Amino acid sequence: MHWGSVLELEDSGAGMVRPYFRTHGRTRPTRDLPIETLVSITQRGRAVVRGSTQEETEICALLRTSQSVAEVAARRRIPLGVARVLLSDLADRGIVAVHTARKGSGNRPSLELMERILHGLSRL
Repeated sequence: MHWGSVLELEDSGAGMVRPYFRTHGRTRPTRDLPIETLVSITQRGRAVVRGSTQEETEICALLRTSQSVAEVAARRRIPLGVARVLLSDLADRGIVAVHTARKGSGNRPSLELMERILHGLSRL
C-alpha cells in the first residue's frame, strides 16, 4: 500500500489508518492534559480555520460544549494519547481553550468534576 492509498482510507473514514498517523508519529503533547481536563472551542475555533485536518474539524464540532479529554477520545474513538496530541496542537493554535480543573482535597480533581466525567463517559 502506498501513501496515497493510506490517505484515501483516512479520508473515506474506513478506520484503517494507524492512530498515530494522525499525529505524524508524535506521541507526546506539548501540554499536560490529564484525562479530566475540560476543553472547549474558542471564538477563533468557531470560525473556519484553514489548514485544519478533518480530524481537527470534527473535534472542534464536538467541542461546541465543554468536554473532558477522555470524552473527546471516547467520542472520536481514538486512543487517549492521540487525543492529547491533537487537543494540545489545537490549544497551541488558539482554537481550543484548556480549562484547569478546580482541585479538591489533596490536590486531586474535585468530586463534582469527577462525577461529571463519569456521567459523560457513561452516556457513551
